[in-house]
Amino acid sequence: MWGYITYLCFLVYRVLCSIFYSIIYNINVIGTTGDSIMEAQLKRELGTSMLKATGHSGGGCISEGQSYDTDNGRVFVKINHKSEALRMFRGEMASLEAILQTNTVKVPKPVKVIELERTGSVFVMEHVDMKGLSKFSTQLGEQLADLHLHNQKQRERHSREQQTVGKGSGQSEVPVIDKFGFDVPTCCGYLPQNNDWQEDWVSFYAQQRLGHQLSLVEKSYGDREAQELWSHLQLKIPQLFADVTVVPALLHGDLWGGNVSECSDGPVIFDPASFYGHSEYELGIAGMFGGFNKSFYTAYHGRIPKGPGFDKRQQLYQLFHYLNHWNHFGGGYRGSSIRIMKDLVK
Repeated sequence: MWGYITYLCFLVYRVLCSIFYSIIYNINVIGTTGDSIMEAQLKRELGTSMLKATGHSGGGCISEGQSYDTDNGRVFVKINHKSEALRMFRGEMASLEAILQTNTVKVPKPVKVIELERTGSVFVMEHVDMKGLSKFSTQLGEQLADLHLHNQKQRERHSREQQTVGKGSGQSEVPVIDKFGFDVPTCCGYLPQNNDWQEDWVSFYAQQRLGHQLSLVEKSYGDREAQELWSHLQLKIPQLFADVTVVPALLHGDLWGGNVSECSDGPVIFDPASFYGHSEYELGIAGMFGGFNKSFYTAYHGRIPKGPGFDKRQQLYQLFHYLNHWNHFGGGYRGSSIRIMKDLVK
């Protein structure tokens, strides 16, 4: 019940953010006569003589967006006027490109990241006509599992091909990854993630995810209880992985209900913050705010069964997202963060 209420409250918050950014967009970006400075730059960068707003707009708490018709078809443009936007959009573009290469689940095709002449950046991508996820939940579960298994299958194929001469005619060009991380920083929200490669998942997650978030909490709030709990939790984290082998899996990285949808021929995921990590990590935020039904989980676990200790590790993975929300949106997420840490150190 409380999870459902939390989900509804969060959705209302995101809708209000979207309305706010739509107002700001209409005031600051769209000119009443002629093209705006941003639109003129978009025309040049995209090599199009036509750039006509379609009326399809969207956005969340981080960026706003607008669809345009161009000489080469319809595109969706995400806009953020902060100086950090260039890094954020470059990470998102690299994430979409990586997922697209696996040919497992549909994502909008990225086109170009453009640094604006005044301030901020835009990210141009394919426009996809989407609506809320409903009839394709099972397919999404299957395709998400395929995404998570893709690197493992690449490794197995590569191992077999080492015993043959030449390259198999059907071999994918996607590289085989044996570490945890990503080639570029990605942002979960607007906060950058340290994706430096590490060979050990437990070290990567403890240091570059939880440790980083808790250092931000310490800097902003000086929360002694959080730091005390973290000093104990660090020692217990390895025990949660005693009976599992973690193979690097390409993750969406921020798969809550607001970042999934469907089009006419299947599910779509978007707004990724990708890296190679533990496949179970993906389900952490998915379980926090709802939006995924039983058929999704049944289909997913039909291909990737739950390992021993799954439920405890889900708490550990949700902890990152509660801390991240604490750092983004304030102390309303402190209680959930502290509660999880207390549960895990028992």
